Amino acid sequence: MSVILVNGSPDDRVSALDRGFSYGDGVFRTMRAQGGQVRCWGLHHAKLAHDCFRIGIACPPEETFRADIETLLAQQPDCVVKIVVTRGQGGRGYAPPSDPMPLRMVASFPLPAFSGDRARNGVRVRWCQTQVSVQPVLAGIKHLNRLENVMARREWSGDDIAEGLMLDPCGRVIEGTMSNVFILEAARLITPALTEAGVAGVQRDRLLQLAHRLGLSCSIEAITPARLLASEQIYLTNSIIGLWWVAAMEDRDWPVHPITHALVELLALPCDE
Repeated sequence: MSVILVNGSPDDRVSALDRGFSYGDGVFRTMRAQGGQVRCWGLHHAKLAHDCFRIGIACPPEETFRADIETLLAQQPDCVVKIVVTRGQGGRGYAPPSDPMPLRMVASFPLPAFSGDRARNGVRVRWCQTQVSVQPVLAGIKHLNRLENVMARREWSGDDIAEGLMLDPCGRVIEGTMSNVFILEAARLITPALTEAGVAGVQRDRLLQLAHRLGLSCSIEAITPARLLASEQIYLTNSIIGLWWVAAMEDRDWPVHPITHALVELLALPCDE
């Protein structure tokens, strides 16, 4: 069951003139709700406001989103919550309207059934042929222009592959189709820089901040495919899955590292906002 609010009202329709529909002119966030509370809400709202600012959209007030979310979670306390903010309606042409009225959509969706098993048992991943474009102006932002991710996800079907990893035109690992990537090397967690491409997720930020609790240092560095395949473990993070570890890729298998389940539990902790 899904519940959808558009500008606070139950509706599943937006105008054909909305710039999110026409141009992908907007941003979004996807969050997990448990027991009637959105996990890490403060961090997600900060990211949403930041991304709106980066592309010049007036972000609705936090209390407005809170009211929408409370309406959803009263009906579905454990779910996936998605927020979309667009620039609103506009005519033909790329130039934004001079006085836009942003549109917000807040919706709930059923939780996926697979995330717990994959966190425990590990996942199989693959390389994607579709690359991530280099665009520093949009790097890090969770904007609505996600056609590259759609094309990458079309490259496989079935449940045996859980995720695909995407490279930039220079051959550097950037992200998964729906996740941020970390590798483990000699008690160090390393994740790609997202200054030219990719989406900076909330759980990526949390892991960078929390890993020291397990005696791990963190760094942001270039990761090549060869470096990734030679690592002790590969991790994928997002706000729905938490943390998955990679058990297999191509002809390489990884046993679970002794620290891996502690990392899973670390990201499952309540957010310190």
